[in-house]
Amino acid sequence: MQPETLNFFDKVYEVAKQIPYGRVTSYGAIANYLGASRSARMVGYAMNGSVSKDVPAHRVVNRKGLLTGKHHFDGTNLMQQLLESEGIKVVENQIQNFENVFWNPSEVL
Repeated sequence: MQPETLNFFDKVYEVAKQIPYGRVTSYGAIANYLGASRSARMVGYAMNGSVSKDVPAHRVVNRKGLLTGKHHFDGTNLMQQLLESEGIKVVENQIQNFENVFWNPSEVL
């Protein structure tokens, strides 16, 4: 598919697939990159529906580093477990050293 024919959710998935292992980004950072700065919530909706799309949705968190989407993952702490398996420390649903593991698509892509 050509990028211009992708719908908003598909564009979100394409950005999310580029988040490096061991890094995270926020819903708002993806929205800003896509030129839709007020659409962080829509990015969240896209992540909710990404299970069958091979998208690393566990790497997308809120702007404060909170695992706000964790209830969309199977199991009690799957989102946290996936992040921790990549070396990201999580305490009480909060990513530690968030600024050090934050990946900003607007600066990289």
